[in-house]
Amino acid sequence: MLKELQKIYFGHTFLEGELIIPDNCKGLVIFSHGSGSGRFSPRNNFVAQYLNKLSLGTFLFDLLTKEEALDYTIRFDIPILTARLIKVTKYLLKFTMIKRLPICFFGGSTGATSAMIASISLPNKIAAIVSRGGRLDLTYEQLPLVDAPSLLIVGEFDEDILEINRKAIDLLQVPKKLEIVSGASHLFEEAGTLEQVAELAGEWFLRYTGQQSDLKNQMSKNTD
Repeated sequence: MLKELQKIYFGHTFLEGELIIPDNCKGLVIFSHGSGSGRFSPRNNFVAQYLNKLSLGTFLFDLLTKEEALDYTIRFDIPILTARLIKVTKYLLKFTMIKRLPICFFGGSTGATSAMIASISLPNKIAAIVSRGGRLDLTYEQLPLVDAPSLLIVGEFDEDILEINRKAIDLLQVPKKLEIVSGASHLFEEAGTLEQVAELAGEWFLRYTGQQSDLKNQMSKNTD
C-alpha cells in the first residue's frame, strides 16, 4: 500500500491531502468535503478506511486553507471549491499509477455540489459520484449535464436535504439512485448509520469501476 502526503499549489498557497493507493487498487475516490470540513473529517475518514479495505484508493484533501476556512463567504463559494477540485483531479491524473485507474468523487453537503459541477468539466473522466447529504439545490440547473452515475445518500430525518435530493434525482440523466438511511440525521451520527453510508458508497464505486463482482469476496477476506 502506498500512503503519502501531497501538496498542491494554488498561486502562493498550497493545500495538503493524503493519498492512499492499496495493493491491487481498483479505482481512486477523491473526497470533496463540505463547508467547514477538511481532510481530517472523522466521517469521511471512516468512509475512506472502508473503501481502502475494498482495494479502492482514496485522496482526502483540504479544499480551503485554515485561514480561508474561517471565512464564511469562502466556505460556501461553490465556484472556488469546484475549481480546486478540478485542479486536484487533474494533478492526480498526472501520476502514472493513477492514470490507469477509474476516478470517482465522494462529496458531502456542499462538497457534493462541487463534485457534480466538477464532473461536468471533466467529461468522461469520472466513473461514479456518491453524494452524502448533498446540497444539490445549489446546482439544480447543471445536474442534467452530469455524465457520471450518481448515488445520493440522505438520512431519513434530514427532511430538508431529503426533499432537495428527491428533486435532484429527477434532474439527473445518468444511472442514478436515491438511498434513504433509516434512523439517520444529516451527520449520520446514529449507531450503524455511517457504516451504511460506507457500504452503499463502496458498492456503487465497485459497480461503476467494473469491480462489483469482487465485493463479496473482498469483504469476506476482510472479516477473516
